[in-house]
Amino acid sequence: MTEFFQSLGLSFEAAWGLATIAGILLIALPLMLAVAMIIYVDRKVWAAINLRRGPNVVGPFGLLQSFADGLKVFLQETIVPSAANKGIFLLGPIVTFTVALAAWAVIPFSATAVLADINVGLLYILAISSLSVYGIVMAGWASNSKYPFFSAMRAAAQMISYEVAIGFILVCVVLYAGSFNLNEIVMSQVGHGFGIVNAYAFNLLLFPMWVMFFISSLAETQRVPFDLTEAESELVAGYQTEYSSMSFALFWLGEYANILLMCSLNTLLFFGGWLPPLNIDLIPGFDIPGIVWFLLKTFFFFFMFSWVMATVPRYRYDQLMRLGWKVFLPISLLFVVLISGWLMATGHFGAAT
Repeated sequence: MTEFFQSLGLSFEAAWGLATIAGILLIALPLMLAVAMIIYVDRKVWAAINLRRGPNVVGPFGLLQSFADGLKVFLQETIVPSAANKGIFLLGPIVTFTVALAAWAVIPFSATAVLADINVGLLYILAISSLSVYGIVMAGWASNSKYPFFSAMRAAAQMISYEVAIGFILVCVVLYAGSFNLNEIVMSQVGHGFGIVNAYAFNLLLFPMWVMFFISSLAETQRVPFDLTEAESELVAGYQTEYSSMSFALFWLGEYANILLMCSLNTLLFFGGWLPPLNIDLIPGFDIPGIVWFLLKTFFFFFMFSWVMATVPRYRYDQLMRLGWKVFLPISLLFVVLISGWLMATGHFGAAT
């Protein structure tokens, strides 16, 4: 894209700046539209599983319901509690929303469609996803109310509990791929499963890691059965209790952008990213674009997120902590040892160098 702007007579610096801005808009704007539509899909999946109709009035098949809800929220009054710390109270949802968007900078939608193809892309994702809890903690503390504050403390403890396990799971993937670059991780999955399946998930050593990563993804995004930060039976609405209007909407946008991010990471790390499922030419002379495979796989994982939310009851908080510290952490550590030992024994590292 930089070359295109240079061909218009711009200097390299100006062309690079315009190309970067255009790349950001090409990711951010479709992502916002996708968030609106997946909220609709989420509600439709819940309704179907519970034998209800879901949104079906606003627009054809209810497709415009999310936009109507967004307009309603936009027109509401923003209320700031008198005892709240106003600056931090308003900054909390902005931090959550901004961090959720920033993580998408290194997500490759295809072999070439990526804003920043950096060598430490996976470390960047891990660092950015850790920052998302700051917005929740700021919101809970600044509200100056006990229920939002309890919710913020829960969010911090929950993030730490599952982030540690996720870190060791990612180590297992990096050991096989030999790189932190997401593009290289995807390409290392070509034919990995039985020689024909482009996915790490069909590796017997990595399949348990994917199961743990998927469950940890639910916990990282505070989705059912791990939505203890918004447990309405205990905490009213958790850290969002005192929020209204667009500040409330920013939390929702950030939450669903994070959900899509985790769905895309499941796709990239364990199911071949933009690669076709099978490493064979199913239709000679016809190749489905990589971005189509990436979007289909990501949507499949989002459907699984919705399926779990509609069917699995909420955990107790002690069960949530036990799963993270006493189950996932020891198992992920064990698999780091097993996988590294197996790769050493089979000469994987020597072949990689």
